[in-house]
Amino acid sequence: MAINFNANSAWNLKPISMDSIRGEVNGLLIAGEEPVMAFQTIRDQLIFTNKRIISIDVQGITGKRKSYASMPYSKIQFFSIQTAGFLELIPDSELFLMFTNGFTAKFEFRGKVDIGRIGRMISEYVL
Repeated sequence: MAINFNANSAWNLKPISMDSIRGEVNGLLIAGEEPVMAFQTIRDQLIFTNKRIISIDVQGITGKRKSYASMPYSKIQFFSIQTAGFLELIPDSELFLMFTNGFTAKFEFRGKVDIGRIGRMISEYVL
């Protein structure tokens, strides 16, 4: 499923290393902005920086066409997190975001993800 703030969800986001972030993301970053965490579906990526969330939706058969979306933490009106359950075969956690402009996004993370860290990072900018 594509990562898009206009759609309501993205599933199966898996953590990736900072080295795996698409190179073109660097051209989007402003002074003092740094990637903090990154996740990927099959081709799409979701990057949490110290200022905002950037999604990259890779489109088409060749993947040359990409759609970028950026939402600053300051525009988050409400968020919730759900931690992974105890002894789940495939641990997953969820993040739900509601933005002041009406967009909502729900992300499901697979594997070992520090969802609390994501919540704390968002809290620093929302509260």
